[in-house]
Amino acid sequence: MGRREQLSDEVAAQLRAEIMTGVLRPGTFVRLDETAAALGVSITPVREALRTLRGEGMVQLEPHRGHVVVPLTRSDIEDIFWLQATIARELAATTTTRITDAEIDELEQLNAELAAAVKDQDPGAISSAEFAFHRAFNHASGRIKLAWFLLHVARYLPALIYSTDPKWGTEAVENHRLLIEALRRRDAAAAVELNANQFTDAAQRLIARLEEIGMWD
Repeated sequence: MGRREQLSDEVAAQLRAEIMTGVLRPGTFVRLDETAAALGVSITPVREALRTLRGEGMVQLEPHRGHVVVPLTRSDIEDIFWLQATIARELAATTTTRITDAEIDELEQLNAELAAAVKDQDPGAISSAEFAFHRAFNHASGRIKLAWFLLHVARYLPALIYSTDPKWGTEAVENHRLLIEALRRRDAAAAVELNANQFTDAAQRLIARLEEIGMWD
């Protein structure tokens, strides 16, 4: 990936997170020059990022006015997380039957790293450790394309909403511990529900946060 493409992806991720968390409200115009200055980049990656977000239906281009944030409804959020949970169930079912003992040991180590990050209250390290755990878990399924789709949809998860919440971090570590136990005893039903429940919980937390800031008032 070239530096220009990477910058565009980083800008898109930042704007996507701000839309998903209500920092950028529906009806807000995203100005090229202002956004570029705020993020310390040139206008080009901002323009490319907005093109990406337009394709995702998060902004729309109004002639002679620029890009405006489109409404984000409760149903939109529920749909995004429902899709993630549905894919997560499929991956968990397959992972339970295919994962090796060595791969389960790796998950245990990754969860220990998450626990340490939670103890240190380091949001960046928490996000990285959480991502690493689920990447390893999904990779163990061998269903690479399905895992890619989940990663693609997971872009809508505003990581800092969760990683800055100590309660979420503690619960994530415990959920992973139970998931690892389910994998060791090859309990597919438990693994499927534990994996999917993380997305259901994430949706509820995000909706509660948006209600708290008056997103839909």
